Amino acid sequence: MFVQKVLNDFQRSKENNSNDAIFYANPRFVYHLDAGFRERLESLYRENIGKESIVLDLMSSWVSHLPEDINYKNIIGHGLNQQELKSNKRLDSFWVQDLNVSQKLPLETSSVDVCLMVAAWQYLQEPEAIAMELKRVVKKDGMLIISFSNRAFWEKAPRIWIEGNDNSRIKYVQKVLLSQGWSISEYIYEKYPSRKFLNFLSQNSDPFISIIAKN
Repeated sequence: MFVQKVLNDFQRSKENNSNDAIFYANPRFVYHLDAGFRERLESLYRENIGKESIVLDLMSSWVSHLPEDINYKNIIGHGLNQQELKSNKRLDSFWVQDLNVSQKLPLETSSVDVCLMVAAWQYLQEPEAIAMELKRVVKKDGMLIISFSNRAFWEKAPRIWIEGNDNSRIKYVQKVLLSQGWSISEYIYEKYPSRKFLNFLSQNSDPFISIIAKN
């Protein structure tokens, strides 16, 4: 398949060029997004993913943020840390792979109903190839849900992400998806005040950003 390039070499570059597998070798059993974000994400999944779905949680960790009371047909996980993936109780199976080294996924064509990416896209150096490969494995009329906030391991994020802001990152993800033939169903950009004990201590929580695309 022909992959339409969107980024230049500089935009793909990152501050820390060490092997990603080494950087993520030690498990991080922490939440990378705040409680408000996680609750909103679970709600979004509840609204959009049918219980008979085969779900791919790409670039996952020890949690998948899927509603605990829904048993999906099959949940396949992928990530860079085997210990984190083993600890993820929602996964029926998983594999370890560095997507910045190889973008070919070990999945059958049209084998997935929904692909999820949470706080993940910001680390891709070959997002166009990943978007094209996901078009192959996601079924016709299937869905891709890409969710993120304004947090990252900045030394491991490409320049296109580091030098952008919320709005430019939304446009960037959409541009890559459109370039590979996805259609954008909707995007969500929400901010909420943090839940504090006293109102005058309230401040903005992590912004919730999600882009939903259809194959």
